[in-house]
Amino acid sequence: MADSNRRTISQDDSLPPVEPPNAAFLVQLFLVPGVIVAIIVCVWLAFHWLAHLGSDPQAYVKTLRRDNEGRWQAALNLANDLRGPGGGALKEDESLATELGRILTDEAASGRSGEQSQTLRLYLCRALGEFAIPAAAGPLVERASVLSDPQTARAAVEALAVLSTNLLASGRSFDDAAGVTSAVVAASRSDDVPLRSAAAFTLGVLGGSPALERLTELSGDSADDVRFNAALALARQGREESLETLAEMLALPDVAVAAGDAVDVAAQSRRYKRALVVVNALRGLALLVDATHEPPPRQLLDRVEQLTQDPVGDVRSSAAALLKKVERLSKPAS
Repeated sequence: MADSNRRTISQDDSLPPVEPPNAAFLVQLFLVPGVIVAIIVCVWLAFHWLAHLGSDPQAYVKTLRRDNEGRWQAALNLANDLRGPGGGALKEDESLATELGRILTDEAASGRSGEQSQTLRLYLCRALGEFAIPAAAGPLVERASVLSDPQTARAAVEALAVLSTNLLASGRSFDDAAGVTSAVVAASRSDDVPLRSAAAFTLGVLGGSPALERLTELSGDSADDVRFNAALALARQGREESLETLAEMLALPDVAVAAGDAVDVAAQSRRYKRALVVVNALRGLALLVDATHEPPPRQLLDRVEQLTQDPVGDVRSSAAALLKKVERLSKPAS
């Protein structure tokens, strides 16, 4: 009767004994994931907070006044809010513009030269340029005049172009327009090519005799970018002195990119740059046509017609659009 004497093994007998969880197990199971989730939530809340500072302009000021490395993010968010559809009230806030100007001046005077400080100054300039009141100009003119810091000076010069456009749209002007132009003209004499190039563009936006006189000089600059920007600025002002350089821009040949598996990044970059220059030249001619109500010289129109067969689509479409604009000049108004 071996079977009757055999001990019956239950399911409980096949499992290991149940022991209560120890503290280490509980830490791994609950505390560590909880800490990770808490960190993620805190980071999200921080960015969410920075992204919604626009509802309280003084919150921006408080954040920018703190001595921490993340201040540039608040300056960037403020610039974006000013540019956005809900920035109308902020653009008119003179106290905010004044305080931002003080922060920019203080940061420049602090002696800090690291990447965080540089980025903060750039975004503060950008934010000031988005205002639509003359009070924003003073700090930008001050920064544009410090040629020993070409990066900040360039940001200030570019911001003055945006500010000038905003003031014009709101029926206002600079309190000291001559001082603004003088500062940008001085920046255009810098040894720094990007700063000279930015100054050429801004002088085209500002206009006036001193600006046009300097732009005529810059149209013969040794640096291509400066010369091209000066030509576009002159075209914006309806000046035929731009034609020679515009013709040079239109004549740039396409850059061949070898077919195959290997990607020639340098050649692609040159081709993109060439296309950008040619499209800008076509737009410059369009600006000149709008300003003078006269067609470009025949030799330039011949080149524009050739560009309608260009390998680059943007060049072809821009050339075709310019030819249509010129064609409309010869048609009597209905």
